[in-house]
Amino acid sequence: MFWQTKRFQIDLTTPKIMGILNITPDSFSDGGTYSGSLKTTLAHAEKLLQDGADILDIGGESTRPNAMAVSPELEWQRVQPVLAEISRWNVPISLDTRRASVMKLALDFDFVDIINDVQGLEDENAVNLIAQSQVGVCVMHMKGLPENMQNNPNYQNVVTEVAQYLQQRADVCIQAGIVPERIVLDAGFGFGKTLTHNIMLMKNLDKLTTSYHLPHLVGVSRKRMIGEITGQEIPTERISGSVSAALFSLTQGAKIVRVHDVRETVDAWKVWQTFQAA
Repeated sequence: MFWQTKRFQIDLTTPKIMGILNITPDSFSDGGTYSGSLKTTLAHAEKLLQDGADILDIGGESTRPNAMAVSPELEWQRVQPVLAEISRWNVPISLDTRRASVMKLALDFDFVDIINDVQGLEDENAVNLIAQSQVGVCVMHMKGLPENMQNNPNYQNVVTEVAQYLQQRADVCIQAGIVPERIVLDAGFGFGKTLTHNIMLMKNLDKLTTSYHLPHLVGVSRKRMIGEITGQEIPTERISGSVSAALFSLTQGAKIVRVHDVRETVDAWKVWQTFQAA
């Protein structure tokens, strides 16, 4: 199994670590930490790679619960200088955006290998834009929008409904000409879900498959669900809980985990693998 991206064929027979690089002042965990200067941002990107990240995921808009949307122009202004530099590093670059206009700019400049879209390529023309490119794509489920998604989210059966949505979006992508090898799915933990919903999805990750047997990315790093389980209110105090959740998702079949704490996750996976093999 592999993920075909613009420049890289990413081998998914072993799990891959996607390191988070937020260029935002208001992300829930590290807002403002790496958006102060290009030098600071690039230094953190280098550290993520040194710690073992296989992919860098760069975002210029916070999609935390209750976050207000920013203009596509501001989002591009935040990410453009970072993408321009890191795109020369010969590592897989993912752009975390839900705006087709931002995707188009990144594609026109040939800055990215992957588009990671929390809105499932639902923005107008997003699917066609990706179909006309060669980038990989991560298609995520989100109920509502960031500014309202946690306002009493309700499902009849969260596993069934998320699975149906992912199947429907995969169908749309493939019918548009995006080959299955370019597509990864994301259940959208914490995006319009309660803790109970998140737990059900995690326990049934293998049931979120599509008829195309597409791989899954899981992103739970430092999220509120980890705080609700552990009692840790401060995101930076949720590292050990996040690592545990990442490991569990890998045992459930996830092929990529999206994390803030790369070194801790890589080390934990090495130890788990060693004991499992023994």
